[in-house]
Amino acid sequence: MALGVRLVLSGFGAVGRAFVDSVLEQDSLLQVAAVRGHGTEVLLAPGRPLPERSSWGPLRPIEETLTLTRADILVQALPSSPEAHARVLHEAIAALRSGVDVVTATKSHVLSHWRDLERAAEEGQARIRISGATGAALPAADMARVALRGMGCTGVRACPNGTSIFILDELSAGTGLDAAVSEAQRRGIAEANPSADLSGQDAATKVRLIAGLLWDWDVSRIAVETEPIDSSTPDRALAATGNGLRLRAVARASLDRPMVVSVQLEAVPPGDPLFSLTGPEKAMVFSCPEAGDITVQGGRSSPKGAALAMLKDVLNLAGSKLGGFR
Repeated sequence: MALGVRLVLSGFGAVGRAFVDSVLEQDSLLQVAAVRGHGTEVLLAPGRPLPERSSWGPLRPIEETLTLTRADILVQALPSSPEAHARVLHEAIAALRSGVDVVTATKSHVLSHWRDLERAAEEGQARIRISGATGAALPAADMARVALRGMGCTGVRACPNGTSIFILDELSAGTGLDAAVSEAQRRGIAEANPSADLSGQDAATKVRLIAGLLWDWDVSRIAVETEPIDSSTPDRALAATGNGLRLRAVARASLDRPMVVSVQLEAVPPGDPLFSLTGPEKAMVFSCPEAGDITVQGGRSSPKGAALAMLKDVLNLAGSKLGGFR
């Protein structure tokens, strides 16, 4: 690994804190050189513990922070919210143009400015990695970006939203929709506002990003078609179970339908990789006509899972110039 890889972390909520903990748990030479919160930031000398937030200073322009820290990688754990959108986009483009690699779990700017980020990376000869935005610990982005090169992948079927799987399985057991959502929230599987999970938008978002990596589609221009989980779904889930099937919210993208991602409720049979999932598991099935279907499954959806996905991206970037098998 390169010596003294200096990281600037932007965003210090649950995912950001889990990322710092994950870095500290590693026996490596990664250094968190700065942490940027909502309106404050702190610069850290090597080996210095993170001080209380009350002692942090005002937030500097990102360009100044990157220069002061001599940053190698900007790590983004800001929320994908309208309020954070302008900041997260500006920080990423500024970093990439200055030659600083970017690792992000934030989706909003990647969805809206895919080509702008790509151009900024080309200008600065920098790299951007998005594993934390495509399914937390599920290594789907690595499959799409690297592992499937040359395999002739023509399509992807996915259940990348663990919340919907949990809720659909609850419905198939006779639980009502409201009770199923409440149970998912009680277990920490669903957010306080589960609308993106129920509508299919979260699943569509993740497959849009995967399609961009697979086929160089402009993610910001991909059309989305979704079928929601709603009041009609419990009867469909029970009917599927009665026929030995399981209802799943399946996201699809295919070269047969360029620039379209759909999410539909489908009753899948035993033997289908999506049948055996139990919430909050996730899976993606990549169709490669000559190589055969390739499935990646599992991956915890949690702040820790997202943090580990970002850490993996950081470690791969930091170690990309090593020789041997790494």
